[in-house]
Amino acid sequence: MVHEKHIRRCLELAQTARGKTGINPMVGAVLVRDGKIIAEAFHEGFGLPHAERALLERFKGVIMPEDVLYVNLEPCCHFGKTPPCTDIILKKGIKRLVFGMLDPNPRVSGKGINKIRNNGILVIGPIMPELCGRFNRGFVSLQTSGRPYITLKRAQTKAGKFKNKDGSPLKITSREQDEWAHSHLRARHDAILTGAGTIISDDPLLTVRHGEKGFQPFRIVLDPDLRIPRSVRILNDENAHRTIIITKPSQPPQLSQPPSSRFVHIRTDGNHFDWDELWNALITPKGDFHGITSILVEGGEKTWRIFKEAGVVDEEVVLIGEE
Repeated sequence: MVHEKHIRRCLELAQTARGKTGINPMVGAVLVRDGKIIAEAFHEGFGLPHAERALLERFKGVIMPEDVLYVNLEPCCHFGKTPPCTDIILKKGIKRLVFGMLDPNPRVSGKGINKIRNNGILVIGPIMPELCGRFNRGFVSLQTSGRPYITLKRAQTKAGKFKNKDGSPLKITSREQDEWAHSHLRARHDAILTGAGTIISDDPLLTVRHGEKGFQPFRIVLDPDLRIPRSVRILNDENAHRTIIITKPSQPPQLSQPPSSRFVHIRTDGNHFDWDELWNALITPKGDFHGITSILVEGGEKTWRIFKEAGVVDEEVVLIGEE
């Protein structure tokens, strides 16, 4: 129970950086002495020091043999944008380490733990690997499937209807369901995706209004023919720089294009965009774009069908209305 308590604290810290780590995992670390946390840190953003390094570089005290370092993900052992965390763990004299889950990255998986163990450090774990894996499911999907984790969310009445007979939007969910969808779905994904039809008919904001304060996911719109008008809200609000329009290469880049929005040209394959090309565009850091690891699909019937038929849906959430 003690180990679980401190791993949960690591996850709480890691959550603070949601939306800032790009294709990297969200990781927290705590240093415990006599059952009490004496230092803590988290991976604050893409390209910045990892949680363990941030903690150990900032800690000004003396590491004691009985101190325990907790981290929700196995420490890395390779050079990337930052040096290996295993090196600073050894350098600072940590003698006990507890970790939440193995790193699914083949460059690390098991190697970081082995390096630490082989240098005489007591290692305990994994502790709650399912919870830790669920927390970083986008990063896990990226490492194991080469694409973001996809959650499909839809709403329907008890009778199975999801729109009016004339095709117009039908209000289905309650206020409580809407708040839950924001705090437990939108606020826990890097991006919200929908089709151009939904933007044209509903003009939604696709923002988080209940949940993580200060965090707003990217908005991805599949619009092969650039049908959405320049006036829609996602191209004009304060989060326009986090709007990504996916369109065909044959489409000109204008649309009186707002300079802050991102237009990405992807080839089409039949009735959908080329999946490999789309995933590559979304998971490849470029400039101030650090990549996306999880997507909440909220589109209409056509978008749902395309994703489900392609077999790229990892999780489906159906909200049932009261009527």
